[in-house]
Amino acid sequence: MFWKDVDILKITFPHMGNIYIPLKTIFENLGLEVIPPPFCTRRTLELGVAYSPEFACLPLKINIGNFIEALEKGANTIIMAGGIGPCRFGYYGEVQREILKDLGFNFEMIILEPPQGHFFELLNKVKCISNKKNNSVKDIVRAIRLAWKKALLLDQLDMESFKTRPIEITRGQTDKVYNWLLQQINDIRHEDNIDNFKTKIIKAFSNIRISDKATIKVGIVGEIYTVLEPFVNLNIEKQLGELGVEVSRNIYITDWVRENLLPAFLKPKDHTKMLQLAQPFINCFIGGHGQESVAQIVNFSKKGFDGVIHLLPFTCMPEIVAKSAIPRVSQQYCIPVMTVILDEHSAETGFRTRLEAFTDMICHNKEVNDFAKVHSRN
Repeated sequence: MFWKDVDILKITFPHMGNIYIPLKTIFENLGLEVIPPPFCTRRTLELGVAYSPEFACLPLKINIGNFIEALEKGANTIIMAGGIGPCRFGYYGEVQREILKDLGFNFEMIILEPPQGHFFELLNKVKCISNKKNNSVKDIVRAIRLAWKKALLLDQLDMESFKTRPIEITRGQTDKVYNWLLQQINDIRHEDNIDNFKTKIIKAFSNIRISDKATIKVGIVGEIYTVLEPFVNLNIEKQLGELGVEVSRNIYITDWVRENLLPAFLKPKDHTKMLQLAQPFINCFIGGHGQESVAQIVNFSKKGFDGVIHLLPFTCMPEIVAKSAIPRVSQQYCIPVMTVILDEHSAETGFRTRLEAFTDMICHNKEVNDFAKVHSRN
C-alpha cells in the first residue's frame, strides 16, 4: 500500500467543528506529521462543488474541498471515517477517493470504519498507521487519552460560551475568551497540564461582564456535520447568541465518540432511554441522526426549552424522514420547530432574517402565555 511505502506520512482529515484538535493530538503524539486542511472558507466550498456530483449532500462537497486544500499543502495520507446503515456517509470515503484520484492527486486514503463497540479493532487500525514510529499499544492509549481529555474540554468550552454570549455586556468578549482558551487547549502537550483546565475555563467566562436580561432557550438538532461545523451552519450558535438566545446542541464531539466507538457496556445508558422518546413518531433506526433528532426535540421540550432549530443538508435522507415527523412532535409537545436545509446556495443574510423572525415569534408567544397565566389567576 502507498502509505506503507512512503518514509513520512503526512496525515490530514476533514474539518468538523473543533474535532481537528483531538485528531491532531492523537497523530502528533504518535510522532506523525499532521497537515490539517485550512479552516473552511468560500474557496473550500467552491472546490468541493466544482468536483463533486451535483446531487451529493453538502458535507461530501466540503470534505472534497478540505482534502484538495490539504493535499495542496503537502499531505499524502487522508484519514476518513466510514459509516453503516442507510445514510450515504458510509460511501463518502470511496467516492471521495475516486474523485481525488481522477484529479491526479497522489495519496492514500485510510477509512476507519466504526467498530460498533469493538474498540480494540479501531485501536489496531491506529496502530497500523503508526507502525513506522514503532509505537506500542501503551503509546497509542496515552495519545488517545490526551485527545479525549481535550475533547471534553472543547465541549465544556462550547457550553460555557453558549451561556455567556447572549448576556455579555460588551459584544465580542465571549468570542475573545473562547478563541484564547481554544488556542491554549490546542497547545497542551501533556496530561499533567490538563487536569485543572476545566476550572480555568469556568473562571475565564465568569470574568466576562454580563447583564441580567432574560434570555430564551433554543435547542439545535439535526445531522451531525451541519450541527458541528460553523462554516456550514453559518455560525448559527454565534448568531443566536447575538440575538439573546441561549443555545444547546443535541450532540457534541464526545457524545459521538461514546455512542459509536465505546464498547457496549461503556455506552451512556441515558442515550438509549432518550431514543425511546422518538418511538411514537419514528420507531426504528433510519440512519444518521434522524431518530435522535426527533427524540431530542421531545427532550428539549421536556427540559423547558422555548424552541428548536432542525439543521440538515439538502437531500439528507435520515433527516428528511425526521422532518416529516416533526410537525406532529411540535404540535403534541407545544414547542415551535424551524427546519433549515443547508446547501451551497445558503446565504448568511437571509439566514439571519429567518433566525430573527423565529426568535421574535418565540418571544411573542412567551408574552402571550405569560399574560394568559396572570389573568387566569385573577
